[in-house]
Amino acid sequence: MRRVEHVMGFPVSLRIDDEGLDGATDVGGAAADLGAAADEVFAWLRAVDARFSPFRADSEVSRLDRGQVRADEVSADLAEVLALCEEYRVATGGAFDARLPGRGLDPCAVVKGWSVQRAAELLTAAGVRRFCLNAGGDVVAAGGPWRVGIRHPEQADRVCAVLEITDGAVATSGRYERGDHIVDGRTGRPARGLLSVTVVAAGLTEADATATAAFAMGAEGVAWAAGRAGCEVFAVDAGRRVLRTAGVPLAP
Repeated sequence: MRRVEHVMGFPVSLRIDDEGLDGATDVGGAAADLGAAADEVFAWLRAVDARFSPFRADSEVSRLDRGQVRADEVSADLAEVLALCEEYRVATGGAFDARLPGRGLDPCAVVKGWSVQRAAELLTAAGVRRFCLNAGGDVVAAGGPWRVGIRHPEQADRVCAVLEITDGAVATSGRYERGDHIVDGRTGRPARGLLSVTVVAAGLTEADATATAAFAMGAEGVAWAAGRAGCEVFAVDAGRRVLRTAGVPLAP
């Protein structure tokens, strides 16, 4: 089964290669169960967008930023997201910051990976064994091997590497889609030093936030990301050099 929807400002594609869910007894029932599992994934992502988007005036994030919700009144999910934002802010010495000077609260760099990882866990809980969930180029996969391309940071029609993922996540941060949208919180200026950075980890929460944080840090971010437990890194720096850790799962 394959489905694509536009959610949270980017295309989200889901591919399920199972014939049916664990325990399914007939073809029609299995197909219906797969459809229900996919429905749950996209319903969750739409709900996340409504609750956490800083671009929606009625979202919980926007209401918190305006002081209409106190910090001790936020939902458990938002409290978790804000705690992750603070964790990465501290770990990067302020390069990663959801509260940049002159801007409103924007936790999107954590929300995307966190929410898509949760969506993948919904699939697993429903009994889906083999799937690939791609959210704007960031991927959670299970039951592989799956081949995941890393886009060339300067040539849109090329990849600079192909990874082989069995169970895990891949996230890439760069300038090629949205320009200078990642800011170094220490300087308030667009991040420099890297053209792109890709992180492979067990889950997309870690992979996506680490990739964004490393890009915000610039050249020093590669070593920082490589030092995080369970993370493998493939980066292209401003001098067009490829930097990667030994455990990057390059496809044969």
